[in-house]
Order: sequence, then C-alpha cells, then structure tokens
Amino acid sequence: MKRLHAMRHLVISALLLLGLWQLIIAVTAVPPYILPTPQAVLEVLIQKAPLLAHHAGVTISEILAGLVLGILLGLATALALAFIPRLRRTLLPMLLISQVIPLFAIAPLLVLWLGYDMLSKVVMATLIIYFPVASTGYDGLRQTQQGWLDLAHTLGASPWRRLIHIQLPAALPALASGIRMAATAAPIGAVIGEWAGASQGLGYLMLNANARMEIDLMFAALLVLVAFSLLLYFSLDALLRALMPWHRDRLTRLG
Repeated sequence: MKRLHAMRHLVISALLLLGLWQLIIAVTAVPPYILPTPQAVLEVLIQKAPLLAHHAGVTISEILAGLVLGILLGLATALALAFIPRLRRTLLPMLLISQVIPLFAIAPLLVLWLGYDMLSKVVMATLIIYFPVASTGYDGLRQTQQGWLDLAHTLGASPWRRLIHIQLPAALPALASGIRMAATAAPIGAVIGEWAGASQGLGYLMLNANARMEIDLMFAALLVLVAFSLLLYFSLDALLRALMPWHRDRLTRLG
C-alpha cells in the first residue's frame, strides 16, 4: 500500500513537471532548438527507440557493474575500518582525500589510462559509489549496541558469528541508506565517463545530439537515463526492505 502511495506521488510529480515544461514553452516562446516540447521528445523516443535502446544498454551495463563493484569495495573498506585499527589510520585519510578530488578532473585521466571502452566508465561509476557505501557501512558497524556484543561473547560466539549475526544486521539500516544514495549517483559516474570519452552510451549520444543541434534527441536520451535511475532506485529500495523485515519502519523514515 505504501509503495502504491509513493508511485502515485511520483506520477503526479512527473505530470506537474511536464505541465511546467509545456507552460514555460508557451509563455516564453522559446525556439525548439533550445527547448523542445514534450510531444516532440515523445515522438523522438518512439522514432529512435532502437538507437536509444542500444546506447541505453551500454550505459546500464556500466552503471550496474560500477554499482556492484562500488558496493563490494565500500563494504570491504567499512569492515577493514571497523576491525583493523592500524589500517584505519591509513584508510580514513585516503577515503577523505578521494572525496575532495573533483570527478570531472579525473574522468579524462581514466579515459587516457584505461581507454575509451567500458572499463573507464565502470571505474568512474565505482568511484562515485564507493564513498557513501564505505562511510555509511562503517558508521553502521560502529553503532552496534555493546550489550549485544557482550551477550554474544558470554555465550561463546566466535568473532565471525558476531559479525554475521549481530554486527552486519545492525549495520544494514545505515548501509541501506548509503546504497540508496549510491543508486542515484551511479548514473552520474557512468555518464561523466562517457562525456570524457566514449564511442557509445547515453552520455555519448547526448553529446553528439547536442553538437548536431538535435535537442529533442538529447532530451529523449536524458529521459531514458532518468527512467532507468528511478527503476534502479526503487528496485534496490524494495530489495533492501525485503532483507530487513525487522527494520521496515526505519527504512520508511529514511526514504
């Protein structure tokens, strides 16, 4: 019921944005080569669906690969920070430094080092996902109630069992927040990588459409990217809720 309620609000918001979009065009009389009408963008979506599907498939592959790698590396870093104090003194500064480097600045370097194929875009998406997962996972592991750990120790539970049965479940709500943030950031990393240098993908298609003044095609590619980003976010949200039936109320508040 709550999910249907959220979807209804999403549809209403989309309709309001479309109405505002059409209103701006009607009031300002902006030419279509600057801002096309929603109808023109819809027509391009239908006419060039195979082209958009091909480039969307490339970008979606980059996003999903970067998301998986970013989550795995972020979780591994969170575990290392929580359980290896000596490593923490080295990793924490490196983690902070990685966030003060502008992604736009390193995107051309990644293309130069790794080439124009998918690898550089996957690495870009991984980097943008890595920090929120690592930081929220580490915070979640630190917030495990000491009483639970003391009880497990009294009962003779091994460190591995304490991690699997107590610490990771306790960290899941915070980690879920980081993963959901990562789901919204993953498309940004992939598209930035494609803008820096690519031969296919939605970011590449948008750049080429802009250069040819095909603004309606550029908007169509952007809408496809937005639609997939929303689908990815809500799919991950549903999966996280299913993994934490004991914590659904908190996840609702985080959303």
